[in-house]
Amino acid sequence: MITQILSAIMVLGILGFVFGAILSYASVKFEVKVDPMIEKTIELLPGANCGGCGYPGCAGMAEAIVKKGEPVTTCPVVSAENRAKIEALLGLNKISDTTKKPVVKAALVKCNGLDTDEYKKFEYMGVPNCQAAVLLQNGPWLCPHRCMGLGSCVAACPFDAIKIGPHHLPIVDEDKCVACGRCVLACPKQLIEMVDKEKTVHVKCNSTEKGADTRKVCKVGCIGCQMCVKVCAYDAIKVENNLAHIDYEKCVGCGACVAKCPQKTIIMENKPDFKGRVAHIEEQDCIGCTICFKVCKFSAINGGTPKEKHSVITDKCVGCGLCAEKCPKKCITMQDKSLK
Repeated sequence: MITQILSAIMVLGILGFVFGAILSYASVKFEVKVDPMIEKTIELLPGANCGGCGYPGCAGMAEAIVKKGEPVTTCPVVSAENRAKIEALLGLNKISDTTKKPVVKAALVKCNGLDTDEYKKFEYMGVPNCQAAVLLQNGPWLCPHRCMGLGSCVAACPFDAIKIGPHHLPIVDEDKCVACGRCVLACPKQLIEMVDKEKTVHVKCNSTEKGADTRKVCKVGCIGCQMCVKVCAYDAIKVENNLAHIDYEKCVGCGACVAKCPQKTIIMENKPDFKGRVAHIEEQDCIGCTICFKVCKFSAINGGTPKEKHSVITDKCVGCGLCAEKCPKKCITMQDKSLK
C-alpha cells in the first residue's frame, strides 16, 4: 500500500516536472514581446479606459501613439504635463508645432427648451430613462427634438460632469468633462456634441422643423430665419435644414448673432453680458496704428489714416473685444455702456 502511494507521488512529481518544463519552454518560445515604449506610454496615460479616444482603452491608445503616430491629444483625458512627457519620450516635441494650442473640448447640450405644461403632450410617469421615454410617442414633449431630461447622459458619465438642472435640462461641468463621448452615445435625441471649451457662443437647438412648426412647440427654438447669418461679419454661421450651425473655427465670440436672434436660441456662456459692453480707447495712448480699425468687422472705429487718433462709434460697437485683444499699446478697454 505504501509502495503504491509512493509510486503515485513519484509519477505525479515527474509529470509536474515535465509539464513545468514544457510550459517554461513555451513561455520563452512563444513570448509576446511588448514594446517598452508602449508600456511607458501606458503608465503616463490616465488609465481611465473611457474610450473617448476611439481605441479599446489606454493600452490601445498607447499602441496607436507609438506605432501609428496618433497624436497624444487624441486622448481627451490626459493632462498637459503627461502629454508633454509622452511627446518627449517619443521625440515628438522635436517635430510638433509647439505654438499651436491643443483644442480642449467639452460636451454641449443643444437644447434650451422651457419646462411648462403648454409644451407637453402628457406627463411621463414611466422608467426614468430617456431611451425608454422616447419609445412612448417619442417622449412627453411637443417638440420632437426636445431633451427628455431624464438623465441618461448623467448615468452614462463616469466623471460626474453632468447634472440635471432647471427646466429638466442637463448642465455640463466643463472642468470635469473630458470629452469621452459617452453622453453623446447615451442621448436618444442626438442633442449632445463636443465643442471647444474656449468657445462661448452656441446654438442651443437641434430642431430641423420649419419655423412655423417650431414656434408652435417652443418659444426658444431655431426657426431658420437667417438673421444670424446676415449679421455675422465673420461668415461663421450657416443655416442648413432650417437650423443654424456655428463654424467654431471662424467664430470670434463677438455676440452679434446672440443680439440679433429673435428666438434667443443663440446664447453666450461664461462671458460678461456683451450687450452692456463697449470698447473705449484712451486717446492719449493711441498711436494711430490702424490695427483696431482694420480688425473691426462692424465699422465701429474711426481713424483709418496712420497716426490719426482712433475713437469708437458706440452705436455700432457690439462689444466683441477683438480690437482690445489686437491693440499693441493695450490702450483699448471694454467698459459698461452705462459709463459712456
